[in-house]
Amino acid sequence: MLLRLTSKLISAVLLGGCLLAGPLLAAESAATLGGAEQERYLSELKRLYLTQDERQALLAHSNDLLKTYALSAAYQVGQAQRQDRLYQLRLGAPGELLLREETRNAQGTDIAVRNQRIALFGVDPFIRYDCPPGGISCVLFSPLDGSVLLSIVRDHQGAAELAKALSFLIRNLQKG
Repeated sequence: MLLRLTSKLISAVLLGGCLLAGPLLAAESAATLGGAEQERYLSELKRLYLTQDERQALLAHSNDLLKTYALSAAYQVGQAQRQDRLYQLRLGAPGELLLREETRNAQGTDIAVRNQRIALFGVDPFIRYDCPPGGISCVLFSPLDGSVLLSIVRDHQGAAELAKALSFLIRNLQKG
């Protein structure tokens, strides 16, 4: 009996540690990503998207990740209000990013579009994210005020990669 309780306690502690460590490690890796590793990451993106412009490569990569990890109605089995959420990023004025959010119901008949301007000068470039254990989605938070910026399908690696790409894109746009 004691052995079973001990193993349950150890499992709970390990599970809790893993759930907390994911976002913390992602934030830590993004924060420490610099120098040679940053150059390698950016050169891989430029090679992948066949451009010499870091900004264009980061924008294309971010948009591809948003398509890949889009939260579609098909992932929302059992939800009352199933809907597709599609996002697209564009460049605005210097130091500004434009986010387009398109929401469609499961039948595809009702479509709502929301455009948001994100002024990036003076904000922390590191994007935080969270993938709640009981949820079906991961959320990425706005660098402006910490509110929810966008929602993607629940995938820790996808959220980490998108947060990394957006963080680099924001840093690049802050250069002017």
